[in-house]
Amino acid sequence: MAKRGTLLIVDDNRNILSAVKLLADRSFAKVVTLSSPTTLLSTVAVERPNVLLLDMNFHAGINTGNEGIYWLKEVCEKFPDVKVVLFTAYGDIDLAVKAMKHGAFDFVVKPWNNDKLMETLLNALEQSMGKGKKKPEVPVRKEVPMFWGGSAEMEHIRALVERVAVTDANVLITGENGTGKELLAREIHRLSKRCGKEMVSLDMGAIPETLFESELFGHKKGAFTDAHADRPGKMVAASGSTLFMDEIGNLPLHLQAKMLVALQNRMVTPLGGNAPQAIDIRIVAATNRDLYSMVESGSFRQDLLYRINTVHINLPPLRRRQVDIVPLAEIFLKHYCEKYGKELVDISPETAERLMAHPFEGNIRELQNIMEKAVIMCDGAMIEPHHLQLHVSPAAARTAGVTLEDMERTAIAEAISSCGGNLSMVAQKLGITRQTLYNKIKRYGL
Repeated sequence: MAKRGTLLIVDDNRNILSAVKLLADRSFAKVVTLSSPTTLLSTVAVERPNVLLLDMNFHAGINTGNEGIYWLKEVCEKFPDVKVVLFTAYGDIDLAVKAMKHGAFDFVVKPWNNDKLMETLLNALEQSMGKGKKKPEVPVRKEVPMFWGGSAEMEHIRALVERVAVTDANVLITGENGTGKELLAREIHRLSKRCGKEMVSLDMGAIPETLFESELFGHKKGAFTDAHADRPGKMVAASGSTLFMDEIGNLPLHLQAKMLVALQNRMVTPLGGNAPQAIDIRIVAATNRDLYSMVESGSFRQDLLYRINTVHINLPPLRRRQVDIVPLAEIFLKHYCEKYGKELVDISPETAERLMAHPFEGNIRELQNIMEKAVIMCDGAMIEPHHLQLHVSPAAARTAGVTLEDMERTAIAEAISSCGGNLSMVAQKLGITRQTLYNKIKRYGL
């Protein structure tokens, strides 16, 4: 078979680059290698590869895959015709699903099987050249109303959101990982006067620190090595809309001052530029970190916290929303039955009981993954407990007998302690009214 197409391989392990290049040279007309993603975009622009084999991690000791996801998004946005296959030593189904959602063609796990790797790369090449089976087009995101559930805490948050959303007030959303902070941000945007323009999202935890400033404020051509053209930052892209800044606690201290000035003046100056650009944005920020403690330790600016924290909403963990567990599971069940082309199945009473008793350390995201795996594993008409494949950490197992009231009392006591007894701050941190806080303090004898 004649050699065809161009393959670009990006991996920080030069032995892997050599091995895969040797293998791919038999089928591809040209194979280009990079040991760092720093010049990835300019290389893609010059070489115009059909297929990109992209490693997920480029720094020793870091195996989150965030770097790979970041560069995947960049390539998909700027070069949508390039088929990206992600390369990782960590066979994580969650990461695979996340990558596919962001536009990856496929996912290969190290150590790889040569035949499987080449089959995947050649399938990507066929699709790139218009001969492969086309994947269905990703539909344009249509915002749907948020599932609020029936818990009292979520009813309070819903009332607060409906009041705040129609204003331009900046909102800070806090809560554990997986509680649905981005979904809440999208609900705030959906209900706002800015909903006619799509919300712009920026995951601060996925951006390499060296690119923070460029991502936020944009850059001019020639501002740094790989800046081959002017590029507006996210703050300009979100003008007239909402900028959702996830993991805001990851913003480096030296950029917090620039962010504060930009928000105060409603102007940004791109990296390498002199002329400021006007912006009209609403900030919705989210974090699972305690920004108040970060202020005390000097790692987060107090004035920036006040600027982004006009309204504070704290999302409760799923274990405090027990009434919502089964309804949420049914929503995910329906979604994944449709996705995988299966007849709609049901949740058995025993399965519902098992779900209700589970601690859900990963919150709604964990429930979603559990239900996806359950649909994949189930061949009958009913999701049974063994389909769930539940995992409970030792720490969660030790607290399995703790009641919701115990957890609520502990949460309030810890908040009172961390806020130095300032009940207004406690109520804001917990996302409840002062009157509700007073009632609970009296109820629990705090």
